[in-house]
This record gives sequence, structure tokens and C-alpha cells, in this order.
Amino acid sequence: MTAEHQRLAEADANEKPWRRFGPYLAERQWGTVREDYSASGDAWHYTTHDQARSRAYRWGEEGLGGFCDDRQLLCFGLALWNGQDAILKDQLFGLSGPQGNHGEDVKEVYYFLDNTPTHSYQKLLYKYPQRAFPYEQLVQENARRTRHDPEFELLDTGVFADDRYFDVFIEYAKAGPEDLLIQITAVNRGPAEAPLHVLPQLWFRNTWAWGYGDQRPVLAATADGAVRVSHEGLSELTWYADAGPALLFCDNSSNTQRLYGTPSTEQFFKDGINNYLVNKQNDAVSPACTGTKAAAHYALTLAAGATQQVRLRLGPAGLAAPFADFAQIMQQRQTEADEFYAAIQYEVSSADARHVQRQAFAGMLWNKQYYNYNVPRWLVGDPTEPAPPPERLAGRNADWKSFDGNDIISMPDTWEYPWFAAWDLAFHAIPLAQVDPAFAKNQLQLLTRDWYMHPNGQLPAYEWRFGDVNPPVHAWATFRIFKMEQKHTGSAGDVAFLQTMFHRLLLNFTWWVNRKDRDGRNIFEGGFLGLDNIGVFDRSAPLPFGGYLEQADGTAWVAMFALNMMRIALELSRSNPVYQDLASKFFEHFLYIAEAMTNVGNTALDLWDDEDEFYYDALNTPEAENKLLELIPY
Repeated sequence: MTAEHQRLAEADANEKPWRRFGPYLAERQWGTVREDYSASGDAWHYTTHDQARSRAYRWGEEGLGGFCDDRQLLCFGLALWNGQDAILKDQLFGLSGPQGNHGEDVKEVYYFLDNTPTHSYQKLLYKYPQRAFPYEQLVQENARRTRHDPEFELLDTGVFADDRYFDVFIEYAKAGPEDLLIQITAVNRGPAEAPLHVLPQLWFRNTWAWGYGDQRPVLAATADGAVRVSHEGLSELTWYADAGPALLFCDNSSNTQRLYGTPSTEQFFKDGINNYLVNKQNDAVSPACTGTKAAAHYALTLAAGATQQVRLRLGPAGLAAPFADFAQIMQQRQTEADEFYAAIQYEVSSADARHVQRQAFAGMLWNKQYYNYNVPRWLVGDPTEPAPPPERLAGRNADWKSFDGNDIISMPDTWEYPWFAAWDLAFHAIPLAQVDPAFAKNQLQLLTRDWYMHPNGQLPAYEWRFGDVNPPVHAWATFRIFKMEQKHTGSAGDVAFLQTMFHRLLLNFTWWVNRKDRDGRNIFEGGFLGLDNIGVFDRSAPLPFGGYLEQADGTAWVAMFALNMMRIALELSRSNPVYQDLASKFFEHFLYIAEAMTNVGNTALDLWDDEDEFYYDALNTPEAENKLLELIPY
């Protein structure tokens, strides 16, 4: 057993919380549904990139290459300044959905290089230009382009010309579950000497400003140049910064004067460190060296081709020599990561294939993020804030009052899609099961929990519209992961997991049958079912001329759902014969669906066209029933 496998075993047995800290900090919180309190549901305009540095978020945090604990009480992220930009680079920049000629799009160059499932070692590369970052050029040029034009990317701006940029490597290693080593390596790739301000930042998510009695935590400088971390929900921690940098403090509070033109009772704000360094506002940081946000300021000058490192440690208080074993632990965790992946990839003979797969796993693991969204509280607002517009009570997600997310979830992307999508998550679970089976199973179980699944049995689709429909692939993912683990361990498998998922998915199957087969003909509707609405109509919206679609792909997905439920029932019947009847039930239902696709409603309407060799949807209107071209999804 490798050291990383041992850590996974300890975490799974609740012996040591090795997963407590991880890369759970999103790259973008602005522009999300959670932070939108508008009447119209215009999330992209309610919070923007320009507001981000000054706004204390309600539901989550964002940062560059960061990490946090699994309740996102304490966050770490990197800020950089090249002396040219008008703002600190403390988050990835990208275009909102309306700004991009192909929708939302991050406009940066960065790579997830490595990660282990307990995040005992992780590494990221960010490429930071030495010239001023071309924010306006990216916005304006993409606005000029149409959907038929290619996207205008950061590399197209010429900002990296002559290799005038820094490679900034961010590495984390765990000495213990709550003892984290942070190493930032900057390399000047340009032909001349260049300055670089490196500002590692530590802050608390603002949980105290909303009127629920949460105690305000404190970051405070110590006599020996460290930062004491005091939070009622965390252990006693200290943040150590090597080489004695200047420590800067402010608060994670909204700068209401900048955002809304209204004064605040607070003295120091979220953008205080930015304003102190970039705008030369000396009164923007706390002279008392306390607050809820802090930065260690390293002002570096790198010769052409030169490399410099910054080292920090977040760990237990009272470490007399926090950096004495730093290099040894960092190297050890890298070696253990190599050993872990060697064990995982023992059947992969190609070195190139191993490298590609390992970096793909790194991307998957870096995309684990903290997701916090309490719909009933979001709908009515908080005691200290203005009441949200009443239109919201009948707007987006208003009928999902049972939803209460507060979990670590595998996201489609840390910037472009920093929210879960139900069917994406099922697909994510398959590769994750190769490195962390317990986490993969947790992800599938999560969406079927009472506080995620709707009382009627529907799974939440995605944040922008929980009530939309995603393809029902969770039974397939459940059975696939069960068989993978069964083969890997050589055991009977996690029958309790399979049984639990079967019963929860039975509720979901019933929802499909009762809600998406309006005429009881075993031909299903759905909406968005995996083809990105490439058809003539937006299938998640009512048809503009009335009527409805009976979807070939929706029907096929439910047929697959029935077959996978049958397979699960057969597997469970090995130890409990009660499931034999259920297996027969699902096989029978599959046959009904298959027969219905060739004889819709006993009308001899066949969704398959032999001449075209396509499946078609049945378009039902008040006047007639026609056919409409749609590819089946597999």
C-alpha cells in the first residue's frame, strides 16, 4: 500500500481528515446564480468581474490557484502584480455569457499539473504577462466578433510577445491533515529583468455579516512575524511566511462606497490590499495588523531567466522552525505522488499515456469545489440585507425549496462552470473512482440525498435551472463504479452502496415515468438531454406554436435507465432474492419502451426511418402529428 493509499484509508475510516483541506476554492464566484439577487434573474450583470475585488460574497469565495477547508471557512489564494496592471491579479479573468461571442470564456493561460486524491501534493502553473493585462482589448474584440468568428484569446493579443511573462508554479504539500506547505516558484521567461510582487493571501469567507449570529473571526500578526488564525469552527492555526515579508491586513467586507456610492460602517474592505499596493492608499490596510483578510507581500526582482521561490506554511501554532523540514516534506510528497500513480497505472505501458492520464486526473481533482446554496434562504434574503424583489419567489429555482447544498462537488470547470450539472457529475464519478472510490460514490449519493433530490424524485439538473432535465445516467454510473471496485478489490463489492442507490434511483425512475410520459405511451419528453439543444427548438422551453415533442433521445435514455436498474436488481438478487421481481419489472418496462418507439401510441408511427437511417422525434401540435429530425444520443 502506498502512502497516499494509506491516507485514503485513514480518511475513509474517519481516522484522520486528510480531505479536509483541498483545492475547493472556485476560480469564479461572480456571475453565478447563487450571488444573483436581481428581479429578472440576470446573474451575469448582478455581479461582475469589476465588482469582484470589492464585493464580499454571500455564498462562496474565489481565488487564483487556491485552497480552502471543506466548509470554506478559511481560504488561501495567490495575488500577483507586475507593476503595470491597474488591479492585482488575484483571480482568473474571463468574459461573461453576454460578452463572449461563444458565451462565457476564461481568457488566461494556466495548467493543472498534478494532484492526489487527498491533496497531499498538488501543483498548478499560471502564466502571468509582464505587460499590462489586456482586459479591455479582450472584451472589445470579442464583442466585435460574431458567433461565426473564432474566439479572441489571450495569446492573440500579443501580450506574451518576446516571452515577456512569468511562469508561476503553485505547489501544496501536506505535512498533516491540517498542516499545509505552500511553495510559489516564479520564473522570468523574458529577455530582461522584471519586477514581480507576490502576495499570498489568507482570508475568511464572510459568514458573519448576514444576521445569523456568527462570531467574527480574526487574523492577527504575532510578535515573530506570523499570522494567528482564530475561528470558532477551526483548530488553532498559524500562518507562517518565510523570509519575513511585510504583512498587510484588511477585512473581507464589501466596499459599498465603490460598489454603490454609499458609505459603510466598516473601515477596511476586501479591496484594501489592492488599493494599498496599486493605488498607493496607505489607509486602506489596518495599522493594527488584524482583520479577516491578510497578505504576505514579497517584492521580487527577477533577472532574465532567473527563478525565485516563496515559502509559506499553514499549520499548528508554536512551530519553532516551520521551514526546517519544508524541503524534505515537499520532496517526500512528490515522491509519494509518483508512487501512487505508478500503482494506479501499472497496466499502462506507454510513458506518454501515463503522463496524459496523470495530468487528466490532476484536472479532475483540481475541479473539486465547495458548493454552498440554500434555496429557501436565498429566495427570502438575509436579516441584515434588503429584501430581494418579490418576483424571485416565482422565478428561478423557486420550487426547489428543499435544496440545501453545503458540500464538496466535482465541477465541470473551475471558472466556466463553477456549479454542478447532474449528468456531468455522473460521468466525472467514473474516472474519479479509479483514484478515490469513496469520493466517487459520495458524489453519486449526494444528488439523491433529501436535501438535493426534489420531494417528487427529480434530480437537480444544474444551477441555472434545477428543474430542467439531464439524461438519467446515474444508474449506469452507479453500476459501473460498483463493478470497477468489485474487480479492483476482488470482493463482493460495496453492496450497501448499490442497494442505497437503487432505492433512491427508484424514486427518480418513478418521476420520469409519471412526469415525462404525459400520455402514458412509454414515449418520453425531457428537454435538454445531452445534445446542447442543437435541434430547431429549445427543447427545455415550451414550443413557440404550442404542442409538445415526444423525444427519441429522451425515450432512449429512459430505456437505458430501465436496463441499468435491471442490472443493479440482478446483482442485488445474488444476496437477496426479493430483487428478482424488480429485475423482471425493469426488463418488462424496457420492452414496453422499445416496442413503443416502433409503434407510438398504437398508431403505427415508427420513430426510426429506414430510408434516412435516423431516429425522429414525434411533434404533436393541436392540428397534427408530424416528424422532426433529431439524432439519438448514442
